[in-house]
Amino acid sequence: MEGEDGEFFLWGQAVYIISQLLVDGLLHINELDPIKRYLPAAERPKRNTRYSSFQSSPTDLVIQVVLIAESTRLQQMLATYGIQTQTPHQVEPIEIWSPNNMTKAYEYLGVNKKLGLTGRPARPIGGLGTAKIYRASGMTIVCYPLLFEVSDFYLSQDIALVIDDVKNDLAFLAKCWRLSGRPLFVMLIREDNIRGPNVKQLLNLLAQFKMGEVDGVKVRLGRLQELISSGCVEHLDFLSHSWQPEMEYEFQRFLELDRKSSFRSLTDIPKISMIEIEDKPHIDLNELRRKSTWELAEMVRHTDSVSSQSQLLHVLLDREGPEYRIDDSVVEERLEKLLRRAGSHQQWYVTRFCAATLGKLVDSLAPSITAILVRGKQITLGVFGHEEEVVDKPLSPQEIQDILFTKCLPYDIIQAVLQQEMILNIGKFISTSPDLFKGMLKIRIGWIIHAMKLELNYWEEGGERMLYSKSPHTIKKLLMKVLQCNIEDIDQRSPIWRRQLDGALNRVPPGFYDKVWEILERTPGGLKVAGYHLPQQPTLSDMTMYELNFSLLVEQMLSKIIEPAYRQLMVEAFMVVSTILERNPELEFQRPVNMDVLIKEAFQYFKNDSQPTVEEKEKQDKQENNMASFFNTPSVGRLGTTSYIAKAVVNHLLQGDVRHTYGESCSIS
Repeated sequence: MEGEDGEFFLWGQAVYIISQLLVDGLLHINELDPIKRYLPAAERPKRNTRYSSFQSSPTDLVIQVVLIAESTRLQQMLATYGIQTQTPHQVEPIEIWSPNNMTKAYEYLGVNKKLGLTGRPARPIGGLGTAKIYRASGMTIVCYPLLFEVSDFYLSQDIALVIDDVKNDLAFLAKCWRLSGRPLFVMLIREDNIRGPNVKQLLNLLAQFKMGEVDGVKVRLGRLQELISSGCVEHLDFLSHSWQPEMEYEFQRFLELDRKSSFRSLTDIPKISMIEIEDKPHIDLNELRRKSTWELAEMVRHTDSVSSQSQLLHVLLDREGPEYRIDDSVVEERLEKLLRRAGSHQQWYVTRFCAATLGKLVDSLAPSITAILVRGKQITLGVFGHEEEVVDKPLSPQEIQDILFTKCLPYDIIQAVLQQEMILNIGKFISTSPDLFKGMLKIRIGWIIHAMKLELNYWEEGGERMLYSKSPHTIKKLLMKVLQCNIEDIDQRSPIWRRQLDGALNRVPPGFYDKVWEILERTPGGLKVAGYHLPQQPTLSDMTMYELNFSLLVEQMLSKIIEPAYRQLMVEAFMVVSTILERNPELEFQRPVNMDVLIKEAFQYFKNDSQPTVEEKEKQDKQENNMASFFNTPSVGRLGTTSYIAKAVVNHLLQGDVRHTYGESCSIS
């Protein structure tokens, strides 16, 4: 087996030889698979206890929980509430590693310089991986979950979101744990966690740990040294073989906070200038860009407002770079400090603005995108109303970062990080509640954010401007509300609100793509939507009705529409055309079907039947093509949009070819 470049396909040759040995009876399956991975996990022979092994699903799983306080003072404060914790110093010689450290460690798995093998890719360690106890090079290591990682993003500063994620992670472990031994959940408690407005929620969660149950999941709270023996142990022998003294600096363990850096009490919080958190900062960026660098630096020195500082530093970073020095610190350092301060005080607009300016990328974004893709969906990244990038395959973190900051930053700075929050939330929702995404083939992140703005604007005046100031936990709840589209709420809304929401979510009715296929079969000239032409041939000959590629082609056609309500009306129009053709099999379109023309004609019929007031008539004369009143008309009923669209469709059909087919029983001999 020789390739085009003259090299042999040794892997294929090896598989062929093994298969021949099996067929000829010279090799037994047990010799090929000594650990019997072809058997169910519970039936496999127990292996050496040096490595984790599978077991049958435990009937009474208990998750072991260890609480690690960042500092001694924090430990003492929590003890006043009856919460017993340990500090990193108290768990020694056991080391506490970040998930990023564990990712680096696993990069040594499979490394072989002679064979040119580079090892495991730098993929994040998930919840099951961080629930193990590791031994390597004489060390015992535990790893805290990714949600407690604070190095790169601001989500950990929203304690309400952290609590929600803790409960989700515990529920995931209870559902998916299949290894021998109990899973270990290492929860880090930082001083920042107990200084926010949601400290009572955190204390309630810790109280649930003491009671032994969190939302129906059984837990056991204890000291780390006592829980090691009943945990799941994994030996990293590959790391022991590669370990060198200088690697100590590469794998930094979680350290106790210096007493000098620690706050003395819960009320010892640095003061910060109060700002208007409901609205965007009032400084005009374009006006700032016209000022000299010296003027901007002076404004930074004499401005107390956090929002103003964030915008000034943004312009300086863009113009002079991250290393531009103002007094004793550079621009990048000032932005990092501002990011932490704003996050600590729940000022989320400024927090997101600083994070986007610094080009922050959240951990585990790539796995979230993969979780969406494996459900048969596509993702588009980009600001609503501007160019979008379609993601239809797994990407590296760097590729994701490039797309987000290229497509979002020029039009809406904050969406460069807000869309990351959306991807994380959608990845979680689609894994636990896939029904929320029925009828959504393309998950257009910018359009979903637009739907959330519409939802906010419906409930509170000026709500659209407040979205960026909402906490990450509120954003998550709002996303769930929009995806659920509560029926009671929807029924109370006007038709235009319903169409805008459904159109922004890119939802289609069941069987929609099949119906478009059937329409295409009856339109030799093809379909046109917003200038996009979908031809009958070679579409029908190259594809089948039920394949994903055809559905994506239809979505590509609909994506040319820039108004959500109009997109939803277009979907309704396709359903009307399909129903008429289905009930009249002798009819077909002679010319290409321009769906925009059909809707315009339906709108004209609607205007002719309407009897506007004098004020409405004057407005219509000024805005001849304004279809807001049509969008706000119910679809059903004698004067509904469906009746007008049907009238336009029938009119076009009667102008085309009409075939009359009679059965044999009706023929005259």
